[in-house]
Amino acid sequence: MSKISNVWVFSDAASRLPEVIAGAAQLGEKVSAFVLGSQADVARAFACGADAVYHLGEADSSRVIEAYADSMAAVIAEGEKPALVLMPSTRRCKGLASLLGVRLEAGVVTEAAEIAIEADGVLAKHMVFGGLALGEEKVKSSVSIVVVGSGVFAPAAEDASKTGEAVSVAFVEPKASVKCIERRAKQGSSVDLNKAKRVVSIGRGIAKQEDIKIAEDLCAALGAELGCSRPIAEGEQWMERERYVGISGVMPKPEVYLALGISGQIQHMVGVNGAQVIVAVNKDKNAPIFQFADYGIVGDLYKVVPALINAFKA
Repeated sequence: MSKISNVWVFSDAASRLPEVIAGAAQLGEKVSAFVLGSQADVARAFACGADAVYHLGEADSSRVIEAYADSMAAVIAEGEKPALVLMPSTRRCKGLASLLGVRLEAGVVTEAAEIAIEADGVLAKHMVFGGLALGEEKVKSSVSIVVVGSGVFAPAAEDASKTGEAVSVAFVEPKASVKCIERRAKQGSSVDLNKAKRVVSIGRGIAKQEDIKIAEDLCAALGAELGCSRPIAEGEQWMERERYVGISGVMPKPEVYLALGISGQIQHMVGVNGAQVIVAVNKDKNAPIFQFADYGIVGDLYKVVPALINAFKA
């Protein structure tokens, strides 16, 4: 696979930076990282493998991430061409990508699952029709902007011996900007399902929030992380969104994915198609998930899960 001369990277989520830098190193001759934060954040970008770091300054609580679009566009416009801008599929980065596309007259592809550099442009494959198919887009503008889905690239290992001097980037005030008036801390989660080797997920088969405890007990017996389907996180709001598995949530690639009371709608199953082994427990023998599962148990999860816990403990 050929490489592009320069790949710019940015991530508003610190956990995704090693991933996009690793992808940039595979796709480009040079990796240039934009960093918004402290000098420690700058040092981490170098440690992850960035050849050059452009420091946007310390984070300003009155500015949203998209406010830095003009500042970044000015630097990219002066850089080497052709170029690729690579960002993770966070909400803020998607908004930033659209603004950069306008400023740089660049083609934009979101939720990319595969990226390749070809002689006449950047080829990106992304999910369409709710994950039923992969669409193929080729961006031929001098700057291509691609928002990459989680798990597409393995994170780069950090090497503290890699250092450098960052270039300071002056803030360019947008003509029309959104001002952040107030920030409220939300109940977050430190879980990262992308790193889990085993994942147990719950769906509508769980009757009430208190019953999540049996799934947690199974996780403890298996050494697994707990995930869920969309209705549990966004409908019932019984669990954090960081644990929601699906096409618009987390797309983990565990060794084992155990689905409890999940029907198996396509939006969910696309999110777990990277799992090595899928095990399903559902009392409905006609549940769609059995078409995707490597192993299936037809039964009431309230009876099956305790039996599994006892078996694993034994």
